[in-house]
Amino acid sequence: MLINNIFLYSRVILRRATLFKTVFPRNMSTSEEDVLFNVKNNKGIIILNRPKALNALNLSMVEKIHPKLLEWEKDKDFVLIKGMGDKAFCSGGDVRAVIVAGLKGDKLGHTFFRKEYTLNGLIGSYKIPYIALIDGIVMGGGVGLSIHGKYRVATERTIFAMPETMIGFFSDVGGSYFLPRMKGKLGWYLAITGHRLKGSDVLKAGIATHYCESTKLTDLENDLLSNGSDEKKVENILSKFSTDEKKLPEFSLNPFMDKINHCFGAPSVEEVIKRLQADGSDWAKQTLKVLSEVSPTSVKVIFKILELGATKDLKDCLEMEYQVASGCLANHDFYEGVRALLIDKDKNPKWKPKTYEEVTQEIVEKHFSSSTNHEGPRNKL
Repeated sequence: MLINNIFLYSRVILRRATLFKTVFPRNMSTSEEDVLFNVKNNKGIIILNRPKALNALNLSMVEKIHPKLLEWEKDKDFVLIKGMGDKAFCSGGDVRAVIVAGLKGDKLGHTFFRKEYTLNGLIGSYKIPYIALIDGIVMGGGVGLSIHGKYRVATERTIFAMPETMIGFFSDVGGSYFLPRMKGKLGWYLAITGHRLKGSDVLKAGIATHYCESTKLTDLENDLLSNGSDEKKVENILSKFSTDEKKLPEFSLNPFMDKINHCFGAPSVEEVIKRLQADGSDWAKQTLKVLSEVSPTSVKVIFKILELGATKDLKDCLEMEYQVASGCLANHDFYEGVRALLIDKDKNPKWKPKTYEEVTQEIVEKHFSSSTNHEGPRNKL
């Protein structure tokens, strides 16, 4: 029924999407140079090369990065990954292309998410040092390319977010693994509200392992490439260029952590809302406003997936996420959210169901059912 409803307005969206040049070929790539590879002094370098698209991750890039990482893992000293330009490391997965393809009946989304999550798992188990320079925007798929690696270097320009509830999706790319493991209920808050963390906050939250001023990044990279011949030397170089955490400003959410832990520690989304209403502070009112604008289905799916992910390893979390992503591809809200934010850009999504009360347990459970998968049983990666 949901898929039938989606296709009722797919022709309209496709016409609009064409105006925004969003109809990509199956490999989601508009250039053979969307990702660059280089080797210097036995160190592998990956450059995400779509600066005009804020280095958004597409299937072409995933399919190039994965085999290169497997190759380099055998004999390179380390791998360094960064984004082209100074605006973004990676702004996320190219979901607009996924949705346009889905409206045409193409299973591109299933292929993209399966291969993307497989890549995330490889990074999480990588045997040599993996260094991500997360300068600028790092969201969604960009988080998946960085947070599972051993070293993540943030700068004053870093902007982190997992804003998937705004597009009717969920916190994927291993979010079900790393978000529940953040201090208190911070992960729940970030996933449900899409709150942005900037600069040193990214280090304070544990998303980055190091903080370096952007003006020092070139020197840091050159030192690593010249002298980082083993892991101990890599760590010494990273420490040399990093700002001492004690010298950085207080975590901006510290004044609200008690409220976050209390409200988002509730056993259900409905109870979260009740606790926010009872709190009555400006922070609570702003949080309630966000909850009134995002997809109710997404919020409830995230609530469940974080609970489950808290006790799973990364591989199991990624397999669960593929199952849920398949569910989202069969759900109205993902298509509608991308339409409203990225295609028509009216920022006025019509969620179905439109209230939290209408999102039943059955609707949530359908996202976790293997019946939503179109690429094989149990969604094994």
